[in-house]
Amino acid sequence: MSGSETGVAAGASGAPRGSEPAGAAGLAARERGPAREPVAASAVRTLRVIEPGPLTLVEDLGRPGYAAIGAARSGALDRAALRLANRLVGNPEGAAALEVTAGGFAAVIERGSWFAITGAGGPITLDGTLIEADTAVRASAGTVVRIGAAVRGMRFYLAVRGGIAVPAELGSRSRDILTGLGPAPLRAGEVVPVGADPDAPIPVVDTMTISQPPDDTVVAGLYPGPRADWFTAESRERFYDTEWVVAADSNRVGVRLDAAGGVGATHAVGGPRGSLLERSVGRELPSEPLVPGAIQVPPSGQPTVLLADHPVTGGYPVIAVVADASLDAFAQLRPGQRVEFRHARGSGGTG
Repeated sequence: MSGSETGVAAGASGAPRGSEPAGAAGLAARERGPAREPVAASAVRTLRVIEPGPLTLVEDLGRPGYAAIGAARSGALDRAALRLANRLVGNPEGAAALEVTAGGFAAVIERGSWFAITGAGGPITLDGTLIEADTAVRASAGTVVRIGAAVRGMRFYLAVRGGIAVPAELGSRSRDILTGLGPAPLRAGEVVPVGADPDAPIPVVDTMTISQPPDDTVVAGLYPGPRADWFTAESRERFYDTEWVVAADSNRVGVRLDAAGGVGATHAVGGPRGSLLERSVGRELPSEPLVPGAIQVPPSGQPTVLLADHPVTGGYPVIAVVADASLDAFAQLRPGQRVEFRHARGSGGTG
């Protein structure tokens, strides 16, 4: 799409009223748009994609401030991993990098460059030799970097010295899978431009925090949502007491959750009562503004934690909002992984 304000608003309004995220198959079909024109041979530096994996996107720290025209912040789901990758190669923390979902990615570094890979855990090789994650690596021209299948977490971040230099839309190079803003997912054979190398030494990163993707139950802090009172007091308590399981049809729009053991999460509006999350208010809700981390409960009964590409409005009640400090962990959750919720400090709750 063009990226005009009219186009953005139209794209967002095409989302389902309740803003339920698309399934994996629908996402793949939606994202395979027309191929971009190849980069001119005179480009300063490039990566040539050999294998794009299931989904590889260009992401930076997003485009905040455009909700009024239907565009969410978007950007890297694991912001800490993006910032770390950029710091390691001497880029500004918000520089654009590649977000590689589930691994299976390979590219030729066509001119010598520094790069770093952070985020999910899995085998990483340079011309067939295993290399470490979370460190700056110098690649010679023509070498091949490969990211194997993720064995821990879901999303890798590949930063190259100089940053990924695709054109920006609304001040960001990020792909938003809901509105279509930003560059399309990478394809095999595609050439990706890289910004000019400052030709300065890589700065020494003497202090940094490296958080490994969780491989067991994630405990997230929550604040009460604006419609928490649309659920009975007993249901709100059960929401915190329940162990939730990440559903397979989660994506960048949101992480769907099922109750462990397959217990129904809630009754449909007007349906039978006595389920796990019982509504105390049955009427429909007019669309309201949404933020990353909002947890909607649609009639399907699957609480959905909204992520960076969420719709900016929605018509399902928000029972709680994930604390910002806990939100990056949702980028790395794998289908079947367990999630528990606790009251965040200062939320007024207990537990």
